[in-house]
Amino acid sequence: MGGLTGEDPQEPVTAPPLRGNRDFLLLWSGAAVSFLGTRVTGVSYPLIVLWHTDSPLVMSAVSFAALLPLLLVQLPAGVLVDRWDRRRLMAVCEGGRFLALGSVALTLAAGHFSAVQLAAVAFTETSLAIVYRLAERGAVRNVVAAGQLPAALARNEARGRASVLLGQPGGVVLQSAARWAPFLFSALAGLLSLATLLLIRKDFQERRTATRKPLRAELAEGMRWLWRRRFLRAALAFVAGSNLLLQVLPLALVVLVKEEGRASVNVAVIVGVGGAGGIVGALSGGWWQRRTRLRSVLVAGLGTWTVLIAAMSLTTEPLLLGVLFAGTGYITAVFNVAAAVYQIRTTPDRLQGRVAATSHLVATGANVLGVLLGGLLLSLGGPAPAFLLLAAAMAVLAASAARTPALRAEDSPTAPPTVVTKEPGHEPAT
Repeated sequence: MGGLTGEDPQEPVTAPPLRGNRDFLLLWSGAAVSFLGTRVTGVSYPLIVLWHTDSPLVMSAVSFAALLPLLLVQLPAGVLVDRWDRRRLMAVCEGGRFLALGSVALTLAAGHFSAVQLAAVAFTETSLAIVYRLAERGAVRNVVAAGQLPAALARNEARGRASVLLGQPGGVVLQSAARWAPFLFSALAGLLSLATLLLIRKDFQERRTATRKPLRAELAEGMRWLWRRRFLRAALAFVAGSNLLLQVLPLALVVLVKEEGRASVNVAVIVGVGGAGGIVGALSGGWWQRRTRLRSVLVAGLGTWTVLIAAMSLTTEPLLLGVLFAGTGYITAVFNVAAAVYQIRTTPDRLQGRVAATSHLVATGANVLGVLLGGLLLSLGGPAPAFLLLAAAMAVLAASAARTPALRAEDSPTAPPTVVTKEPGHEPAT
């Protein structure tokens, strides 16, 4: 990674620990607030529509509008992130979220409701959130020392999982207090995130001068770069396959709780324990990344998922199901950290947005198919058979990954410069 910093890779680079890196802390905290706001409104859209219209059809239409950018916006967003100044782009996104969500809060506070407005704002917010996330992902390696990238991305992964764990129940609580409260909260979160961006001093990308190409040509450039990397191409295929299968798990667990006649609070127990497992996995992701190759994490993860999912077919106890679900979340988080470090280190800075966007699009498509697969499996046979089928499919993926030659072609990114922190000893993740 010496080429990323302009330093001689043989020379030690003095860098403060992450907790002393002012710009990273501002970037991390601003994004944390932003992501929390996104999760709060994400759960609020369907609730507010159902409350005002009592129509599942209108609710599904607004939810669809919130998800549509995941398929339509990712690739052009990747081009924008690589083409424009990332910090200014993120600032525009947060300013736009403040205005859009603030308009919903004002409308609801005035006693009015418009499903059309809500659908438009949901589409806009998700689109801006996609651009923001891609830009923030590419910015991280420019605000931390190269050797601290694994720890930084581990904290980012933990931040994302904590936002899910806190944001969804937080949205429900805020909406119970006032229908407009979740949208005001998220609007103010965008404003606070914007303020942190304005305080950051470092550039979010390498300085360069390049002739801009047509949108289609820039998209093709990013896709070609990714396609020519045999390891990344093969790994992405296995990630998409595992994502498809893992999307079925939450649905199967909800159906299992319902079929057992248990109170719905048991779903919260399972999801809560599972979310905690994901946070622990994120915090330990940097440790695993420094000691294990990405191929090993992928193959071992697929094998572990197989065992955990198969075990779910043997119990109906909510707490035990939560522990098993936490295990799947732990593996997912560890892999996300290792994969993010690998992708960011091996991808040129000028292509970060497009490569990440292409990868996210493949994963998003797999998630959508996974939801459809889950509905089919659960309607045909119920949770227990679904768990066994998922475990069998995951076992096939694990065996295939272990035997795939392309996964043995893992690139070795340039070794990062030695990082000398200002304080002795290992810095624990927080």
